[in-house]
Amino acid sequence: MTWLQIFIYIGIALYLLTVASVIFNVILENRNPVRTLAWIIVLVAMPFAGFLFYLFFGVNYRKIKMFSRKGLGDMKWLQYMSEDQKQLIKKSEFLQRRNTVEVRKLMTLLLNNSKALLTRYNTLTVLDNGSETFPALFEALRSARKFIHLEYYILAEGRLLSELEEILLQKAAEGVEVRIIYDDVGSWSLSKHFIRRLRQAGIRVYPFLPVRYHQFARKANYRNHRKIAVIDGRVGFVGGLNIADRYVDGVPGIGVWRDTHLRVEGEAVTSLQVVFLADWYFVCQELLLNKNEYMPYLQAEGNVVVQTVASGPDSDWASIQQAYFTLINMAKRYVFISTPYFMPGETTLNSLKTAAMSGVDVRILLPHKSDSRLTYWCSRSYVEELLEAGVKIYWYKKGINHSKVIVADGQVASVGSANMDLRSFEQNFEVNMIIYDREVVKQLAADFAEDLEAADEVSIQYWKFRPKRERVYESVARLFAPLL
Repeated sequence: MTWLQIFIYIGIALYLLTVASVIFNVILENRNPVRTLAWIIVLVAMPFAGFLFYLFFGVNYRKIKMFSRKGLGDMKWLQYMSEDQKQLIKKSEFLQRRNTVEVRKLMTLLLNNSKALLTRYNTLTVLDNGSETFPALFEALRSARKFIHLEYYILAEGRLLSELEEILLQKAAEGVEVRIIYDDVGSWSLSKHFIRRLRQAGIRVYPFLPVRYHQFARKANYRNHRKIAVIDGRVGFVGGLNIADRYVDGVPGIGVWRDTHLRVEGEAVTSLQVVFLADWYFVCQELLLNKNEYMPYLQAEGNVVVQTVASGPDSDWASIQQAYFTLINMAKRYVFISTPYFMPGETTLNSLKTAAMSGVDVRILLPHKSDSRLTYWCSRSYVEELLEAGVKIYWYKKGINHSKVIVADGQVASVGSANMDLRSFEQNFEVNMIIYDREVVKQLAADFAEDLEAADEVSIQYWKFRPKRERVYESVARLFAPLL
């Protein structure tokens, strides 16, 4: 036996021992059995590649606490305030004034799983698509006097980013503090020249979890998918729109980009600020949560009740997934869902089917065409069983439906960055607003109804006889659902 053969055998033995230890750890994590088996199959059936795939996408950092909020002791006030609000809900003092008894469970859940404080004095404006969102955002930025805080998954070179840069450079020259967080993977193509120009003007810019070669394995899978803007603690924006021209121009060959965003004034702006400043501490270890000038907690003339819920690998619970599950289960009349990516997992899937079979009008709007082929076919793999349960499925034909909106019973709605898929539920950093206001919910329901006019309802008779090759694509893509 040659030395080369000895080295090869030793390498194989070490690899097998490593894979065996990884499989042992996966089993000990007590994940969903389907996901556990999926990872075991990948590790066994795909030598070396499967191991790399696991390192990139499989490590459960919620379990091992890679993302820690240590150092944020000043956030203890969230704990105290959430406990006070839970007592108010139990005593019904808040509910009697607001006629919100039916949503008590959801309010209490979000106070428990994410310390999502109830804010009562807010004004919300629903912004449809980039044509409404970016003019409102840029107008608010131009009016900034003290600070601008921006956090986006995608900052992409183009007309919109150039206009944003011009505004930010002008505001920085006027003495306005500007802080920006961008996701390093989502904004992969962002040029160093752009970042350099901002920093030379005194603007603080940081990537979220920068991916650099050897560190890629432990960081590529946990992305900051949030879209937040806070101006002077007075105005905030949150929703599904990033900064890229396609959010206005649409996608060639697919069509318009349909999306939903919110403009917020009032106490809820401070809740968005808390999310941003916690992420700011994470990217540069600068603690600003204890400074009053960044936490004004201003009230608006409106009386829209809102909870701002953030979730991610740094939280103990899959907060947004639990919110969606509760929202679906508490519905008595209808649940309308708009999402671009639909890989809900067994728990959420069963809640949708159970609601429909219980007589609730469940409607789901999905894009007819998608910017992701794998998730497109995977989403389609759930359609047949949903149709059989009585869920109504619609294909949005006008372009890409990228709105992340849920509306239930005319009294509660969710708008934010989280898709109805396992990546948003478990791996990405997301933020949603849960809205308890009949007028705002009514508008969101009307927008959903308008979107249905540009959609085709899926017939179960047609769907059962779709081409066999499509069934194959869907089934193969479905195998990757626990890993996506």
